[in-house]
Amino acid sequence: MIKEITAKTILNHVKQPDPWFGLKYNMNLFRGCQHQCIYCDSRSDCYQIEDFSEIQVKINALDLLDDVLPRKKVRGTIGFGSMNDPYMPVEQEYRLTGKALEIISKNKFPVHILTKSDLVLRDIGLLKNISRVYAAVSFTITTADDELARKLETGAPLPSARFRAMLKLAEAGILTGVTMMPILPFLEDSEQNIYQIISRAQNSGATYIIPSFGVSLRPGSRDYYYQKLDQLFPGIKEKYINHYGDQYQCTVPGWRELNKVFQEEINRAGITARIPVFKPENRTGNTKQMPLFE
Repeated sequence: MIKEITAKTILNHVKQPDPWFGLKYNMNLFRGCQHQCIYCDSRSDCYQIEDFSEIQVKINALDLLDDVLPRKKVRGTIGFGSMNDPYMPVEQEYRLTGKALEIISKNKFPVHILTKSDLVLRDIGLLKNISRVYAAVSFTITTADDELARKLETGAPLPSARFRAMLKLAEAGILTGVTMMPILPFLEDSEQNIYQIISRAQNSGATYIIPSFGVSLRPGSRDYYYQKLDQLFPGIKEKYINHYGDQYQCTVPGWRELNKVFQEEINRAGITARIPVFKPENRTGNTKQMPLFE
């Protein structure tokens, strides 16, 4: 179900410093997500989204962005994709993400996009233009196995499609890489999975892979996740309950050894575990050239 709503604000300030992507601002053009990944933290009760399958479209988002962005005194990276995927299927009809990128390009702001969709290629020209300041596209990939991904990320394009999109972005000179998170305990925490993701990322032009060896489970998201585990992977829920109880952060068993494998492999592949980020600057500065990264 798709519902059109009006928003009061569109750009949120990110608590500084942002350790993941160097964001200064965050923006969600939709509420809810059609990708319906079984582990999504956005289902948690604390976010107060009653029906995560209902997609709410912020129909006035572009007017709000066009009004507020020119008045921002600090130029910093605008993040897409914190609570939903900016390139889920509804974007094909509404094109809010694409039009927002046009406004961002006009105002010469940097962007970071977090997605599971190859639909991002539709806006490759805009991203290439924005990359004169700074643009990065991170693809969330938790498994290189398309068949496993069909169960875990039921509405999202397959990992193989994401890797192909990554290669096209890299060939266009756009900074791109992988957010390898979450790595699900008892399902994805094998050395073979880590090897495969790194190998495919290297062959697809990834500059970075940002890992997180575990999953966050809070009331709401835990309930849904456990329900899906019972349906899709009988017996795995009991492993979670026995190992983690009601813990919020469920780190994979043996994560230190897995991280050691990860670090050795990315070093061999020439890939970093951190994304080069844009350093926020006052808008009175020279904006014609790429600023130095932190």
